[in-house]
Amino acid sequence: MALRFTLRQLEYFVAVGEAGSIAKAAEQINVSAPSISASIAQLEAEFGVQLFVRKHSHALSLTAGGRVFLREAARLLNEADALHDIADNIAEKIRGPLAIGCLLTFAQIVLPALRKTFEDAHPDVRVRQFERNQGQLLEMLQRGEIDAALTYDLELSQDMTFEPLMQLPAYVMLPAAHPFATRVAITPEDLVDEPMVLLDLPYSREYFLSAFQMKGLRPSIAERTGDIAVMRSMVANGFGYGIANMRPVNRLSPDGKPLVFVPLGGDLRPLTMGVAVPKAEHRTQTVQAFIDHCRRFVVEQDVFGTSAS
Repeated sequence: MALRFTLRQLEYFVAVGEAGSIAKAAEQINVSAPSISASIAQLEAEFGVQLFVRKHSHALSLTAGGRVFLREAARLLNEADALHDIADNIAEKIRGPLAIGCLLTFAQIVLPALRKTFEDAHPDVRVRQFERNQGQLLEMLQRGEIDAALTYDLELSQDMTFEPLMQLPAYVMLPAAHPFATRVAITPEDLVDEPMVLLDLPYSREYFLSAFQMKGLRPSIAERTGDIAVMRSMVANGFGYGIANMRPVNRLSPDGKPLVFVPLGGDLRPLTMGVAVPKAEHRTQTVQAFIDHCRRFVVEQDVFGTSAS
């Protein structure tokens, strides 16, 4: 029996199923709404099923059958992408889709320039980016939703491969007028009675707090935030100190106030930034090209004001 539907129709259907409306899907994949509507109607006619329930607000809800169809359509599209990967490997070409995840704490510093230079070097690669916390990145890798994650070596599972790029020691972030700002190093003992602005993200917070726990200390947490930019501004405005594994070249907070970064003394290990990928027998040329590009980028750009390892 000849197939009377196309992968493009499935792609439009999956886009609508994930976006919840034709208008949003059309904007996301840059295809006209009438073309998407026609494709969905053709799929429903071909398979004799209703995939969506139409609402007065122009929103769409998947039917029970539509949810099953969405899962299988997404799987089929992933398998089709895998065929492209195989063909590209055989032809030794760097092209096709590439989904990249990046850790929230340094995405704003690294990701835009990294992606731009990679796309300039490899114009046939279609990149999608996702900024997430560490726990979310690991889940996305395990579910196959991203091809690679630029992140730290925190809580990686055995079914992942980690390609190290550079080591990043911990720094104490302070407002410029703080009494500790001129020190060469600051220990957890020095900080224990000072108010702390904790970067409260999965795995990251446990890492920062372990600097005190290994000394039998408990820091005085005054504020918590899951946003690194908010933490920088709170520190610059005197709410407390922060700890982070990056010392950006620009030492200003988002609201323009000066910050000082002093090395954290003690036994807290540096974090290694690198690229995490699912463990696989064969790595695509495109993923390998991205990893190689990341290695060159951290050396040439020096985005953290420190040399690569």
